[in-house]
Amino acid sequence: MSIRGSRQTLARFLGSFALALTLVSSTAASELGMQRVRGADVSGLFALQTHHGPTLTRDEVRGRPFILALGFTNCPDVCPTTLLDLSNHLEALGPKADQIRVLFMTVDPARDTVAHLNAYLKSFDPRIVGLTGEVNDIAAVAHGIEAFYERVDGKSGGYSFDHTLKVAFFDRYGLLAARVDLVRASNTRVKELIDRLLAQ
Repeated sequence: MSIRGSRQTLARFLGSFALALTLVSSTAASELGMQRVRGADVSGLFALQTHHGPTLTRDEVRGRPFILALGFTNCPDVCPTTLLDLSNHLEALGPKADQIRVLFMTVDPARDTVAHLNAYLKSFDPRIVGLTGEVNDIAAVAHGIEAFYERVDGKSGGYSFDHTLKVAFFDRYGLLAARVDLVRASNTRVKELIDRLLAQ
């Protein structure tokens, strides 16, 4: 084979290798809902009450990564599964779990009062902070992270919610780093994301 032919073969190999790496990277990013780190207006969080009673303060999340999940306590499956997954990740972190905040913001403040959230969250890691408050503040936060939710009225007079499944991951600078469907993403990938945020 000529030198020119060898170079062409090598170029094709390197091109294929680079494409393979790109595909692997894209698959991982797609699984995690990765995106460019960007600003997101979630200032409405600091108008909401925690499940302990007081309003959430900026000091709770300033200078540390935080995770924000949306849901409601009457959710039959996805919300408790997500909270259980987050509880397991906090437990796996050990002492490092104190360096990150996990927030659960209800989209059903009419039923999810402070007292109701307090009782509900006793089933999960105690470091998870529940948030409730005014409808407009909750809507503003959801809009800031491009999250969707909508009330769905039932035939019997009750109601439920359709809502975004992805959980928002913020870095220590308050920038939105990723939106992740914890039900679909592997535990390993989520752990890697949390580790990267903690290592900043």
